[in-house]
Amino acid sequence: MTEKENIPKQEPGVYQEKLAEIRTKQANERTLLAYIRTSLTLFVAGLTFVKFFDIFIIAVMGWILMPLAIVNLAVGIFRYRNIRNHIEHHHI
Repeated sequence: MTEKENIPKQEPGVYQEKLAEIRTKQANERTLLAYIRTSLTLFVAGLTFVKFFDIFIIAVMGWILMPLAIVNLAVGIFRYRNIRNHIEHHHI
């Protein structure tokens, strides 16, 4: 028997659904990575403002950016987990 004969016959829609599920999971992971990247940028910018600038208003902006980065990361993780659970339970 050849390799093609060993592959079970499936409806074309099954492959499309599986590929759509994989694309959805990858999009969710990319979105999480974007949240992480944004959080790191905000945190580093805030830390830079606090450490290297003597202007009061810029230092205050730095102190605001650092907790904002942590909140942004928490939101990203929360959204990622919710969407992942939705995908797993509803078999998108």
